[in-house]
Amino acid sequence: MTTVVFLLTPGLHLLDLAGPAQVFSTAADTGLDYRVRYVAEHADVPTAQGVGLRAETDMPRLGSDDLVLVPGWRTRDGVRRHVLGAGHAAALVAHHAAGGTVASVCSGAFALGDVGLLDGRRCTTHHELQEELARRRPRARVIPDVLYVSDGGVVTSAGIASGIDLALHLVTTRHGPATAAAIARNMVVHTRRNGDEPQASAMLRHRDHLVDIVHRVQDTIDARFRSALRLADLAAAVGVSERTLSRAFSAATGLTPLRYQQVLRVEHAEHLIGRGATVEAAARAVGFQDARMLRRLRSRPGAVRL
Repeated sequence: MTTVVFLLTPGLHLLDLAGPAQVFSTAADTGLDYRVRYVAEHADVPTAQGVGLRAETDMPRLGSDDLVLVPGWRTRDGVRRHVLGAGHAAALVAHHAAGGTVASVCSGAFALGDVGLLDGRRCTTHHELQEELARRRPRARVIPDVLYVSDGGVVTSAGIASGIDLALHLVTTRHGPATAAAIARNMVVHTRRNGDEPQASAMLRHRDHLVDIVHRVQDTIDARFRSALRLADLAAAVGVSERTLSRAFSAATGLTPLRYQQVLRVEHAEHLIGRGATVEAAARAVGFQDARMLRRLRSRPGAVRL
């Protein structure tokens, strides 16, 4: 079981907490082995939005597969003081030192900076706070205009709703993009992945829509992209005509179902080639009969090259 600990601070923003908490809760509902815990210095936690929360006060025992996440908070006077008690601060540092992942949403990055976890690392925070964070933590490299940054087991995200993107990214790294896309679909949010990574999986990149029949067909293609998939069978599976499916799929993703499948095949082939496979072996592994089609698709402008 993976434990996700939300380390709560007074005045926290509800969406900083609720967004990623919903991602991991939904992951658990789909059968993944997650347990969400809420820990704070004091059992009663006031929030910036006026709703009080209750939390545990003792940090649970954690392993290297577990996650500690600090949501952001609002200050009354604009001064960002140290908000973590000595015990919880030490537990946060010890968890990271033992190989665990720590993360923050919005101004939660200041808490990570206070305990030295941003030193020498790339990071981000809410756009209105980036200059302040860079000034206070000169040894950190604050990255603007991204939703999240991952560097050495420390994952930081921008403001408020970007905590959802951070959590989906963490699910992607552990369980793959198809699982993250399914969770995003369940939550009725766009699946975005424009953190600091130059490549975004096609499974996520083309899920930025709310068309149910297209999502269902994408689920099938994602799971069976190595197989020969007939348009007629895909259309029949969702109860529409081939013409209707083609139009809906193209409007939602910018691709035909066949082209989407080809993009997935090429993307997976590039991963295999990057790990030492020959073009011929990679082509066979992803479902091409021979390497000629793979070479042709790889040579297209804009083709994925890892």
